[in-house]
Amino acid sequence: MPAFPSLTRRHLLGGAALAASQGAIGSARAAGKFTVGFIYVGTRNDYGYNQAHAEGAAAVRKMPGVVVVEQERVPETVAVGNAMQGMVQLDGASLLFPTSYGYYDPFVLKAAKADPAVTFLHCGGLWKAGQPLNAHSYFGYIDEAVYLSGVVAAHSSKTRKFGFVAAKPIPQVLRNINAFTLGAQSVQPSITTQVIFTGDWFLPVREAEATNSLADQGCDVITCHVDSPKVVIETAEKRGLFTTGYHTNQMVLAPKGYLTGAEWDWPSLYPRLVRSAMAKQPIPNMLRGGFHSGFVRSSPYNPIVPAAARKQADAIRARFLAGNVAIFKGPIQDNKGSTVIAAGTVLDEHDVTLEQMNYLVAGVAGSVS
Repeated sequence: MPAFPSLTRRHLLGGAALAASQGAIGSARAAGKFTVGFIYVGTRNDYGYNQAHAEGAAAVRKMPGVVVVEQERVPETVAVGNAMQGMVQLDGASLLFPTSYGYYDPFVLKAAKADPAVTFLHCGGLWKAGQPLNAHSYFGYIDEAVYLSGVVAAHSSKTRKFGFVAAKPIPQVLRNINAFTLGAQSVQPSITTQVIFTGDWFLPVREAEATNSLADQGCDVITCHVDSPKVVIETAEKRGLFTTGYHTNQMVLAPKGYLTGAEWDWPSLYPRLVRSAMAKQPIPNMLRGGFHSGFVRSSPYNPIVPAAARKQADAIRARFLAGNVAIFKGPIQDNKGSTVIAAGTVLDEHDVTLEQMNYLVAGVAGSVS
């Protein structure tokens, strides 16, 4: 047995290990490297939310003078606080991407206050005035890409019945359900969307059950807003249905039925943020963007996508890139018959009203309560 036990990351996070952690920082800085940490709530290869961030981390890893450290399967508990502390004290990280929504309050806020020299970039758009200035929030207008998925799907559907597997009826999810439906209805006004809420972000069994139920109800296009679309996409493929993806590209999971998808373009954004941090340039505390800003993108078209669908979607994408199209413009009614956006009212992507969305548009079968 060795004279002393091996020192682990857990041991070094203890108060008695301060000198050792300072040594680790010194080594990283002496090497002249800028260390960036990424923390994921799930696995890096989940074909979904976490993989999208990991693809961004992979782009950062290619940058000269940058070291990337990653930790996956970190719960939205004190565990993420420990993970951030470890990356700062042991790895010498100057910039952290704690990527999960539930990491922010209180864990990122507490860490940012404790380490004012470290920059924290959190995905979710939760920063508020009065919070630490070294804490930053970013999020993308991915409903732009979801809208295009609806346009493409409408050209392929025969039943004109769509299915949507969703985790929870929160504004970001409702916005995607509505955008998908409105995009489809811009092609075929009679299209309807049946929504099934599973109750949480990662429930594979429930997701499979929901997908099969939607198939049994006659839906021939399935999409989703869950952490990992893998189960939904694979189940729909087995049932011979069309699918559109979410978070990242799932074409490999469903080569026959996958039409396109709405993806986060973190490989475009993250290197830009890292370069700003390395140059000590100011980073806004609240960052938002869509196609125009390189925050989101669409998956490549499957060869089965009709030429008319490609042409229409490409034309709309060009308008998004130019910043002259809005998804939510009145008159729009909810699925209970009430007017939620009046005629003549246009809510562009930046409108804070959309951040409080609490309804499903006409043509969507489902309830937000």
